Amino acid sequence: MYKVEVFVTYKESILDPQGEAIKGAVGRMGYTDIAEIRQGKYFEILVASDDEAHVAAEIEAISDKLLANVVMESYRYNIQKVEVEA
Repeated sequence: MYKVEVFVTYKESILDPQGEAIKGAVGRMGYTDIAEIRQGKYFEILVASDDEAHVAAEIEAISDKLLANVVMESYRYNIQKVEVEA
């Protein structure tokens, strides 16, 4: 079994209006040294497989087709093997 964390964010070339709004609010709170905030999406996925390469291929396909708009967003993921309690 594998636990996969997928992080989706706007590409650097795409304006992130929510991130800019959050940055403005943080600045008004007095945190003036914050240079940039990028907002994104986070997914946790458990995959019942013993083949890490297969898991990576599935996550790539799911991310490309559903989780991210690949025209505007990029994604990265971490795969971690986990033990399942019986």
